[in-house]
Amino acid sequence: MSTTAVSAGQIMDRVANLLNDPNKTDYTYLVMIPYLNMAIEELSELMEESNNSPSNQTTAPTIPMPVGTNMITSAEITVGVNPHYPEELTEIQEIGERLLGTNDSFVSMRRLEFLPVNPPNNSFLYWIWEDQVIRFNPNGALTPRDIRLHYVRQGIPYVANEDTRIEMINSRAFLSYKTAALCAMFIGENESRAQTLEDQANKAADRLTSISNKGRQQIMTRHRPFRAAYKSRGFV
Repeated sequence: MSTTAVSAGQIMDRVANLLNDPNKTDYTYLVMIPYLNMAIEELSELMEESNNSPSNQTTAPTIPMPVGTNMITSAEITVGVNPHYPEELTEIQEIGERLLGTNDSFVSMRRLEFLPVNPPNNSFLYWIWEDQVIRFNPNGALTPRDIRLHYVRQGIPYVANEDTRIEMINSRAFLSYKTAALCAMFIGENESRAQTLEDQANKAADRLTSISNKGRQQIMTRHRPFRAAYKSRGFV
């Protein structure tokens, strides 16, 4: 059986079987879709929390910052004319910068809690995450910059109908058990069946994150010296 993309209908067919309603007499697609989307939301948050695929993303294309701009906002926040970060962004992992229009390597910027008000430099150097706005030196940079974000997103879109494809490897078991648990609890009002299904969903979630974590053990991580920690609050 394929571990890649499945349709929402395939998931809900399994849910109906788990609820002893294979003909979907009571548990129709229309009835189950809201609960499948709740399960998708929980799985997305689990992937974000454990920093697993498909939550990790990199901006492509990168974000141009003309001279005079010093923040990146969401599309819903308008502060003058500023570039926007991706709509699906939920947390920022790292920000890199380079001179706009070049193929230079990106230089990782330091995240602070509070920005120092430094004279303008050729680069930004620092950033903060404040009120859902990425802010740089208030005095800006003297050269146009090219910004790259490594970020965490909600990686699994909601489904609209039974034909919607769910593009996540190994998600079938968790989504089936979790959706069935929610339906058993809030539609069937069968707490014992809901608990049994919830236990199976938890086991599926553990397997899913364990498989991903085993693959990530091969990734080498560069640790920052502990002496740098005292500088991370700003006013460097």
